Amino acid sequence: MTRLHVDRERCAGAGMCVLTVPEVFDQDDRDGRVVVRSDTAAADPSAMRDAVTLCPSHALSLRDDP
Repeated sequence: MTRLHVDRERCAGAGMCVLTVPEVFDQDDRDGRVVVRSDTAAADPSAMRDAVTLCPSHALSLRDDP
């Protein structure tokens, strides 16, 4: 299974993930960094890949479970 990994320290708060998959991502009201708001397993895999690709700070990645 592929899982989403989020590096909040790396996040620049550009919001591309929120625009791409708003049902999964949000931005923290305090610092603008990414917040995962729902279970990503139900999200469209293609949209999740787009969010990872569009992230300008490379704070998102998809990783296969070992």
